[in-house]
Amino acid sequence: MPTSGITEQTQMLEDLMTQGVTGVAVSPIAPDDQSGLLDRIAAGAHLVTHDSDAPKSKRLCYIGTDNYQAGRDCGKLVKRAVPQGGKVMLFVGRLEQANARLRRQGVIDELLGLEADPARTSPVDEVVSANGWTILGTLTDQFDRARAKAGCEDTLTKHEDIACLVGLFAYNAPACLEALRASRRVGKVAVVSFDEDRRTLQAIEDGEIFGTIAQDPYGYGSESIRLLANLAKGERSGVPSGGVRFLPCRSVTRDNVAAFREELDARLAAGKK
Repeated sequence: MPTSGITEQTQMLEDLMTQGVTGVAVSPIAPDDQSGLLDRIAAGAHLVTHDSDAPKSKRLCYIGTDNYQAGRDCGKLVKRAVPQGGKVMLFVGRLEQANARLRRQGVIDELLGLEADPARTSPVDEVVSANGWTILGTLTDQFDRARAKAGCEDTLTKHEDIACLVGLFAYNAPACLEALRASRRVGKVAVVSFDEDRRTLQAIEDGEIFGTIAQDPYGYGSESIRLLANLAKGERSGVPSGGVRFLPCRSVTRDNVAAFREELDARLAAGKK
């Protein structure tokens, strides 16, 4: 993972171009800023985006989640976790990525009762209230785990009456849970998450986190490589019409987390054979 951001990822991609690879699958960090680089890659290799898209680039297709709809599904989990409504804070690594922006907007639109509009962009720092909910803001951490936890701690200190913490990247909910444990407020503040981090799944089973939106990163990887391999052989039938292939995501709560974990373990074990 390019932890230092766009500069490191750009260098990785430029190195691949120098090596003369025939296919690249990438989750672009800042798709608009990287469009020129992505187009240069697409001119000499088969380019697929997955997890996060770059729709303005010349990539062949995107394989991944409909992140706006996944955000709305996350909002539905929040409403189940706190049916009476209340104050919510969102946490995410960075908002330059399309997947982060779309997830965030989906959560906000679902809670505020707005009609679906993936192009809408609510102000990051503006407090908005409607439909029984108050969105306090969105805190970013640039993938710094300590900073992620600190943001949760600060939120809990400033907002004694907060109802729910929402983590949009895999590590955000575990960071929120650490902060809640330290403040002895587990069970008093709901947590809703994205992804299938093992700590999140265990916390769901233990009743400390309400639920998570599980995507299909295994599918992103396997389907991207399968498509690139076929393209290298001259087979283009797998390129989806319209350039987008959405893989389904799932809402995981205490009711189905055990079965989900068994399925996940079996899938990963099969991949190691």
